[in-house]
Amino acid sequence: MATSTRRARERANIRERIIEAALRVLESEGAAALTVRRIATDVEYTAPIVYQHFANKDALVLELVAHGHRLMMSEFRRALEEPDIDRRMLRLASEYVRFAGEHPHLYQVMNSPAVDAEERRRAAEPAIDVLKELLGDWSREHDVELTDLDEACEIIWGTLYGIASLGYLGTVGNERARRLAEQALRAVLLGWRAGTAGTG
Repeated sequence: MATSTRRARERANIRERIIEAALRVLESEGAAALTVRRIATDVEYTAPIVYQHFANKDALVLELVAHGHRLMMSEFRRALEEPDIDRRMLRLASEYVRFAGEHPHLYQVMNSPAVDAEERRRAAEPAIDVLKELLGDWSREHDVELTDLDEACEIIWGTLYGIASLGYLGTVGNERARRLAEQALRAVLLGWRAGTAGTG
């Protein structure tokens, strides 16, 4: 193996170890425990080695946000296997809330105002695109005209975010939050089918 290839692989492995250590700290202790010094200690490197891969803590947190959205997308794929479009929509709502309950600290960072809003939006884009595609399929299946697909998507995303927050904060518990998310989404979809689809 060429020296440059070996070095590139070693560099990628170090970066992966840093991300994995950061995730462990975040998931077990919360964002307050997430420091470059702590991560460096956990991976048995010096802080300067971590800084070779991430310019600062914000850059590391942003990578965790992106990782969280990739993880959530992989879990969304289970919902997309549902053959019935209505069931698919409700399953996606349930999976979203389940993810928040199972990864509360990661979910909190993914939605933290401490992370630049545009960066958060960019990281969430693949999941938002899946929701838009599902909404498009649903509206065609039921012959419902959604006058503003982006706004319809924001209504659903905001509803799920609010209910997921009730779940992961322990207000209602995650299982109940999942049921509430399905009920809320069912109500929104029924409302649009009843002729109130003019979201714009």
